[in-house]
Amino acid sequence: MKKPYYTVKDMITITGVTKRTLHYYDEINLLNPDSYSDKGYRLYNHENLKKLRTILLLKELDLPLKEIAVIIQLPKQEQRKILAGHYEAMQIKKQNLERTLINLNDFMSGKDISFLDVFHKGNVLPLKEQYQLEAKYVYGDTAKYQEYEKNIKQIPEEERAAVFEAFDQNMQDVFLKFAKFSKESPASKKVQQIVLEWKSYLEQFMIGDTEILQCIAYTYKEDKSFKVYINQFGNETLNEFIHQAILHYCEEEELSQYK
Repeated sequence: MKKPYYTVKDMITITGVTKRTLHYYDEINLLNPDSYSDKGYRLYNHENLKKLRTILLLKELDLPLKEIAVIIQLPKQEQRKILAGHYEAMQIKKQNLERTLINLNDFMSGKDISFLDVFHKGNVLPLKEQYQLEAKYVYGDTAKYQEYEKNIKQIPEEERAAVFEAFDQNMQDVFLKFAKFSKESPASKKVQQIVLEWKSYLEQFMIGDTEILQCIAYTYKEDKSFKVYINQFGNETLNEFIHQAILHYCEEEELSQYK
């Protein structure tokens, strides 16, 4: 015949919780025993055991005991509404953890930090934003950068993310095209067509005169971050090939002004 009550020892055996935990839950009125024996021992019924399992489940969600105490007093429908919110929060945590694991694996595999999808929470700024601020720090006092900022401000704020994403994708496509023809002369017609395409994307944000194009070409060649970024689309000298192609275009443009 089943026991009508469970002792503290029974509860420990069935669930694995400690005696100290059961006593503490009783002290804070989270889980009180149904009654006491003649000798003053705590006695729990089946509903107490069921309630304990619910408490343990909610603890798995990292909920504080104070919040658990409120939730378990609510009707089932209200409990579901609250827990639905916690479920969504845990889904976000899961996605963040999965992204972190991917980034960690990529970093251990030798991938440069420039390409990692990191810094999406807390006070640390996302990498793209860091690079934008770094560019402003280095070039912010130049007329070209100020022109760039002015053009960016003209784009509605709600559209900027999509514009930058499209720009990034266009640049990646261009670098892949450069890589495809990297065994040809930088001065070849095919390569120079790619330079024109590359220039057209830049001109969404600034006037692509030869001065700024030469500056960007130099950056592609000398800046370590740009080197690593560009060369992922081809070989370890792709950045130098693009540098030469851009300089050739600029030289031709300057010569044409004297004709």
